[in-house]
Amino acid sequence: MTVLLGIATRMRLARLLLITGLRDGGDDLAGFVGDTLDAGVDIVQLRDPRAGDAALAAGFRRVREVVLTRKALAALYDALTVAEEVQADLLQVSERGPAAATARKHVHAWAQIGRSCHSRRQVDAALRDPDVNFLTVGPVFGTGLLPVGGVELVSYAARQAPPSDPSAKPWFAVGGITGDNLAEVLEAGARRVAVSRAITDATDPAAATAALKERLSQAWRDDPGMQSFTLRSFGR
Repeated sequence: MTVLLGIATRMRLARLLLITGLRDGGDDLAGFVGDTLDAGVDIVQLRDPRAGDAALAAGFRRVREVVLTRKALAALYDALTVAEEVQADLLQVSERGPAAATARKHVHAWAQIGRSCHSRRQVDAALRDPDVNFLTVGPVFGTGLLPVGGVELVSYAARQAPPSDPSAKPWFAVGGITGDNLAEVLEAGARRVAVSRAITDATDPAAATAALKERLSQAWRDDPGMQSFTLRSFGR
């Protein structure tokens, strides 16, 4: 379990969430995670539906060892049994997954529960749910697996939960986001994004990470509301 100081605060201040599979589960995973964290990733979410619980738990422990040295966060997706075993700080559940209240029973008292949202109705439900701490909103662009929410869904989330509002739940735009289309996502109101292939499939994952993080950081710097939000998050 991460030191109590900062799980919720780090989540609120996070800008770039990386979704990755186990890779080889060993040195490649640890090295890849370390390189991307050093380049600007704030949260690493381990998501590998092909992996069994034992492999996922072992991989998560490797990720967490690296994450803790960088004061970042590690997350699991739709893996309640594993989350309970490893005492994960962040657990996200899918739109078809269990109720957030059920997921919360599998994590420690200070853990953060996330919900995947693919429609306005799901965004509204997650924002109302007292057991949901953060959301992902998308897919913004086509993935071939789910109906595309588009930048319209991002705009809707930004209206319902403005990123600069300290009382609003933090959310991440997700789904097909790359350096080529990030500007559209930012223009729609997102200030946090979750990516996978834009980093995992990059020839130089660290360079791809750094480029995405700089553009997100610039969006925060250019937005007076986000500057104020950051100061408030540190209690200033």
